[in-house]
Amino acid sequence: MLFQVAKVGYLWQMNVPLLVATGLKKRYGTVEVLRGVNLEVASRELVAVLGASGSGKTTLLNLLGSLDQPDEGSLTFQGSPYPTTAKTQDAFRLRSVGFVFQFHNLLPDFTALENAAMPGFLAGVGKSEALERAEELLRAFGLQDRLHHKPNALSGGEQQRVAVARALHNRPALLLADEPSGNLDAGNAEALHHLLRQAVAEWHVGVVVVTHSASMAALADRKVYLEEGLMR
Repeated sequence: MLFQVAKVGYLWQMNVPLLVATGLKKRYGTVEVLRGVNLEVASRELVAVLGASGSGKTTLLNLLGSLDQPDEGSLTFQGSPYPTTAKTQDAFRLRSVGFVFQFHNLLPDFTALENAAMPGFLAGVGKSEALERAEELLRAFGLQDRLHHKPNALSGGEQQRVAVARALHNRPALLLADEPSGNLDAGNAEALHHLLRQAVAEWHVGVVVVTHSASMAALADRKVYLEEGLMR
């Protein structure tokens, strides 16, 4: 078993979707990027979002993660509307959502352990508790010999594993990943895909991953396709 941690926060009923997006529309200037997208995601489900470049995949992920807001449509999370103020949106992203991007975005002056603990520090968790949680994750991800290495001393695959540990640090209910293996070689990409799959199984996390990888899509519970701003 990859993870040995308590399933904290899994309090909602299984028949209530983790998130529901209804009629999402998003424009940038005169360009309508999303034209009425509907999506439901359950806890313990991995959904792969596929589509050509420019189809609106990253825009959709930004809306699901409250990094941006729709021009029209609605979003609910665990049965409640998404937060609408800057303060509550910040708290939602910090506590309920984990993000993994194509570029790992690790802080270069901090060790792998400190990078993975950063969400705990930001959430006001005690330093020792945050570092203990980060070490638990990094050891589970096979990085026990890299805890005190800075990013420039880690391989690309190791850096992305640190990024996943960081995303999972605060035990989010939702994990959003945007082409997380796009810069990895085939072996490291495959390892990362299975890591996301295992996270779903062990923590009841709902995962939405934007990907062009057939390997990643093959591990998903469900595949959805965005085409010209619409879900197909």
